[in-house]
Amino acid sequence: MDRKGWGRWILIVAVALLGGLWIEMSRAQSGTPMIGRGARVDFLAPDFTLNNLDGDPVSLSDYQGQVVILNFWATWCPPCREEMPTLEEVYRDRVRDGLVVLGVNQMEPADRVREFLESLNLTFPVVLDTRGEVARLYRVRAYPTTYFIDRGGVIRDMVIGGPMSEALLRSKVEALLEE
Repeated sequence: MDRKGWGRWILIVAVALLGGLWIEMSRAQSGTPMIGRGARVDFLAPDFTLNNLDGDPVSLSDYQGQVVILNFWATWCPPCREEMPTLEEVYRDRVRDGLVVLGVNQMEPADRVREFLESLNLTFPVVLDTRGEVARLYRVRAYPTTYFIDRGGVIRDMVIGGPMSEALLRSKVEALLEE
């Protein structure tokens, strides 16, 4: 095989590898299960413990038996800010039915988070991921990222990015609450 033939062969292999990598990366971000350790759709949600704004420890397992919307967010994130009132509204409407919205703030000081929550009258529980460890465990790549966890602690769905529409949020919540 001459030089031109080898070059063509290398180009074909490189394109095939890059195409496969692109497909796998796209699939992982669409809400399908991921390979390896960490959070995966259709598997138990990894438990964690973080402090709330008062410094008290809160674990995901504290909400066993309830439907949990686990929302990773930051105050500087425009889509996060935009979807917060919708999360609050759905939380207030369905908290009596066993819904919990657990906000996981990403690496911001407690005073900034508290001020933000007060400015929007948000009442759902919020914990502080000061080192980003839980975000890494849940493979958060963009903000907001939201996991939907059933009463048995299984991750049933996820949404990367936002803001989520009220209709989308309510449809996912209703399906889990009706189980």
